[in-house]
Amino acid sequence: MTAPEENAATSTSRSLLARVHANDAAAWDRLVTLYAPLVWHWCRKMSLRPEDSADVFQEVFQAVATHIGSFRKEGPQDTFRGWLRTITKNKILDHFRAEKRQPQAAGGTDAQVRWAQIPENDWDGDAADENAIYKQIYHRALELIQTDFEERTWRAFWRVVVDGCTPQEVGQELSLSPGAVRVAKCRVLHRLRQELGDLIG
Repeated sequence: MTAPEENAATSTSRSLLARVHANDAAAWDRLVTLYAPLVWHWCRKMSLRPEDSADVFQEVFQAVATHIGSFRKEGPQDTFRGWLRTITKNKILDHFRAEKRQPQAAGGTDAQVRWAQIPENDWDGDAADENAIYKQIYHRALELIQTDFEERTWRAFWRVVVDGCTPQEVGQELSLSPGAVRVAKCRVLHRLRQELGDLIG
């Protein structure tokens, strides 16, 4: 029987984003799973009501599905995060415009006030909050790829990278040489880079 990690290179020869481009349904599910917290965070930052956030969330990912082929990472400034934030910003502003056109709607007056008072730099977000969200993204990505590795390989990676142990300590714990521990670490990190690809940054 082939070990899961032996299949990983074949199943992830392209980044997650490339697989989404190719209409891979599983890749799309992963993308939404990874980036949903960030979109919700931006909606909360703009004080949307929960039901309005749900509508905006759906519109954002519909737009991503429609326009994913237009995203290009041609330089360091071209990040998926920035592209997603632009889409989210536009959908939130569309929502406020719609409420502004219907001032009698529930929350309409509040929406007009918020619309008039949103400073452009609010979209830069609170660094601490967003860093916490990005940590969630990486942890979710790790959860998604964990089954691609044998338990000992995964534990070696985790103990070194997450728990901060030395390869020597982990090697003694798992009956592996320090070199084998380093190889395990590199395999998982390489797999993570394959999974996230252009989504990193």
